[in-house]
Order: sequence, then structure tokens, then C-alpha cells
Amino acid sequence: MVRRTAVTTAAVALLLASPALTACGSSGPGRTGAAAVVGDQRISVSSLQAKVNAVRAEQAAAPQAAQLVAQSGKLSTQTLNLLVVSAVVEKAAEDAGVRASGDEVAQQHDMALQQAGGNQKALDALLLQQYGFGTAEADTFFRTNVLVGKLIVSLGYQPGSDGGNTALNAALAKTAKKLGVTVNPRYGTWDPKNVGIGKAHDPWVVDSGAGTASPAGAPAA
Repeated sequence: MVRRTAVTTAAVALLLASPALTACGSSGPGRTGAAAVVGDQRISVSSLQAKVNAVRAEQAAAPQAAQLVAQSGKLSTQTLNLLVVSAVVEKAAEDAGVRASGDEVAQQHDMALQQAGGNQKALDALLLQQYGFGTAEADTFFRTNVLVGKLIVSLGYQPGSDGGNTALNAALAKTAKKLGVTVNPRYGTWDPKNVGIGKAHDPWVVDSGAGTASPAGAPAA
């Protein structure tokens, strides 16, 4: 059986403290009306809310609507947290010369679909239930998974290994410190030690056999 290691956001990246941990509404370029700022990338409150509304609509249409909504009470924080970490991963990958092609992202999706028994609706439900990802954000999920796995390989380790996760943490920490992370306090406080906004952590599963990550909870192939 292929070994899978669940990696929470805290384990994926121990982002170091940034001097920019102040309210996004405070003085400074691009911060007014921002949910978060990562380097020169501004995540607006309106764009975040649009993503949250789309997920809520999908949850409301699901058979287990009440359960999904109850399990994702802090969906805004969870969604913002994932967007911030994904931005850090993108920059770390760029610095390392690591890329995720469209074909690799599609392959990652296909692998997850196979693990879900070839049922796209089941996979969509899994992403929605476990990660709060709507169908419009699925590519972001798989792209980040590909980059996480390739970053670990670029550091000389196997995805899923303790050494690989530690090396990745260090690389992402360096990137995040260089970028600077600012989070609007209405969504919580950025925790540089645990790499998340408050207690919002977004799990990734690194498949040590394939060298890329796949959704946690998906049945083994």
C-alpha cells in the first residue's frame, strides 16, 4: 500500500513572523479593503466573499447541506488561509524553478478521480466537505498539490518523508518571510509558527509513491 502522510498547513510550512502583521485596513499600499496581502499580491474582501458565497451555494445544494454548513462555520477564514498559503507555495516554486503544467494538474485531478471511484460528483463532494473547495477552485487545489510534491523533490527528498516536510517547511518559511504576510484581523490572527490564520489549517496528503499530493480521505487505489 502506498504510504500517505497527512500534512496540515502547519506541517507544510512554518512561516516566520512578518513585520507586516497589521490590519489590512491600516495605512499602506493596497491594504484598504484587503482580506490579506502576500508580498505585492492583494486578496480583496470582495473576491474572498465571492469565493465563500460560491461554496455556500454548493453546500446548500448538497444532500448533507446542514452538516456541511455546520462543519465550515469559519469558511471565510479557512478560504483566506488557503489562498495565502497557496500564494506562498507559488512564490517558493517560482524561486526554485519548479512549475506545474496544465497536464500535470489534470493528471493530479485524474488520479484523485480514480481514487474516488471515477465518480466526479463524489470527488466534488469530497473537496467540498473536507476542504471547503467549490468546483471553481478545484484546479487551485490540485495545482498547489503538484507544486508541493515537486518542491519536496527539488529539495532532494521524497514526498511524504519527514525530512522532505521539514525541508519544505524551511523553504516556505524563507519565502514567506521575504514576501511578508498581512492579514485583516476580522478574519483572525496570522500564526507564523503554525502557518495559519488562527486555527484554520488546510490538510494536504503527500503521496510518497507518486511524488505529488492528493485529497485526504480519498480511498486508496
